Amino acid sequence: MPLARRLGLADAVFIGLGSMIGAGVFAAFAPAARAAGSGLLPALAVAALVAYCNAASSARLAALYPESGGTYVYGRARLGEFWGYLAGWGFVAGKTASCAAMTLTVVAYAAPGLGQPWRSLLAVGVIGLVTGVNYLGVHRSALATRVIVCLTLAVLVLVAVSGFSGTHVSPWTPFHGGGVLEAAGLLFFAFAGYARLATLGEEVRDPARTIPRAIPLALGLTLVVYAVVAVVLLVTLGPEGVGASSDPLASAVPWLSPVVRVGAVVAASGSLLALVLGVSRTTLAMARDGHLPRFLAAVHPRFSVPHRAELTVGVVVAVLATTTDLRGAIGFSSFAVLAYYAVANASALTLRRDEGAAPKAVAAGGLAGCAVLAFSLPVASVLSGCLALGLGVVAYLVRGRRVVR
Repeated sequence: MPLARRLGLADAVFIGLGSMIGAGVFAAFAPAARAAGSGLLPALAVAALVAYCNAASSARLAALYPESGGTYVYGRARLGEFWGYLAGWGFVAGKTASCAAMTLTVVAYAAPGLGQPWRSLLAVGVIGLVTGVNYLGVHRSALATRVIVCLTLAVLVLVAVSGFSGTHVSPWTPFHGGGVLEAAGLLFFAFAGYARLATLGEEVRDPARTIPRAIPLALGLTLVVYAVVAVVLLVTLGPEGVGASSDPLASAVPWLSPVVRVGAVVAASGSLLALVLGVSRTTLAMARDGHLPRFLAAVHPRFSVPHRAELTVGVVVAVLATTTDLRGAIGFSSFAVLAYYAVANASALTLRRDEGAAPKAVAAGGLAGCAVLAFSLPVASVLSGCLALGLGVVAYLVRGRRVVR
């Protein structure tokens, strides 16, 4: 049973914004500043450039293949079954970790002094609520995401106005190129949400026209927001202050701290809402092809959503959110998702001019950028990411042998 096409351009752009802004503003700036110091803005530019290349590749591929699954579908069509599978595996693994990271972010901002086991119970409640919203249908999810994005942007405008009008410090300290690349890899985590639009290709109206317009629009608007916030943080706290703070936006404007906390909870919830949406659609596509249990390929007859995939993703995220920490989840997610986009760029390199190919330099730059940023991440993130992808390869080979027998 096909999914219903209910999303227009505005819905798609808001889903992209909701996927990116919560993660980037409230989760990525502090660790990036610790790595890059005053090189935070160059790192943001590098991350945005790689994201743009990936967006150009993803948009053209999504127009040709308007199905749920994103690069899982593109890789299979352009490079072969294995590469599509590896992209899908990386996406599901990485974004499931992202869902856990966003759940932990909601809990941290909503109840900063809460101890165990109450934190775990709250995390389970958060992911249960988000899964329930998605279960009721993608149109309702899109409406919820639009409200969340508007509230988050309102909070960020207040922070920017207050920060620019307050006391300023010097934003400059020495930095090294390696730190900039590591920070760019961490900040890429904040841009990765635009791929959610490609994974929703089966639910977008006129996808050949809508998706190529929605992806760069969402990415460009997000970059503007990130750049403004980064400048505010640097001139109010300085690079060392940003890196040392667990809540840099609240530290930058202390009198707005309660409002910032509410904004962080709302924004992280919006990211979580869109993340679960995208992971469940890729799970659906892989289940349809037998790479995951076919039980997960069911579509609800009333709500037109992959309900079994959504419930399964919700359970896995709840388990991860009660057993992992925020830093580990972000690092692992960044590596796996960069691998996913590497396959997208490699797929785009095979497009012909009559298929809407972007300049080859764009796809080649995106492929190289993904590789550089992935291996510039902390060693623990690289090792855990390689291990996860290796397990995916083993699972693929075992499945292939069973099919042959």
